Amino acid sequence: MINNLQSERITLREMEEKDWIDVHKYASQEKVCQYQPWGPNTEQQSKDFVKQVLIDAKKEPRSRFVFAIIVRESGDMIGAGEITIRDYSNKVGEIAYIVNPQYWGKGFATEVAKLLIAYGFNDLRLHRIFATCDPRNIGSSKVLEKVGMSKEGRIRENLLLKDGWRDSLLYSILEHEWGKTGQGGIEIG
Repeated sequence: MINNLQSERITLREMEEKDWIDVHKYASQEKVCQYQPWGPNTEQQSKDFVKQVLIDAKKEPRSRFVFAIIVRESGDMIGAGEITIRDYSNKVGEIAYIVNPQYWGKGFATEVAKLLIAYGFNDLRLHRIFATCDPRNIGSSKVLEKVGMSKEGRIRENLLLKDGWRDSLLYSILEHEWGKTGQGGIEIG
């Protein structure tokens, strides 16, 4: 079991089976998955997602770490944050996050990304962390830039959506850059 990751306003904790209910609140919305190859989810798909997360958490060596985003003040689960080790030898990880639209524009995704990056460098001992996003998803691009990631370029037609192939923007940050960006102030415990 991983310790919770915390910032001033949120806690990231490992996902639990009952979380499918809160996952479904956002994963069933068209605007949440408009840039994703999945969704909108049925109840069964949201249950299956959480079941897969729990299975992946027991794998050895573990490569996928999915956290429920909890607002500390209210205790509400408002989304999920994930870090996946993509290459053990070269110490490369990928982050992703999704937030209930009710909480968009309030800085929660930025806090989640910071916590995931700190966990990747401090606990998983990664060297490079990357993220991708749809070029049309301006909000996500801004989050990745705010947390100190550099835009590396555009990956052409790498994801098949319902309406055809999608490009992705590629962002990354290196371990030594994280220390220079002054991203401290994150407590883990």
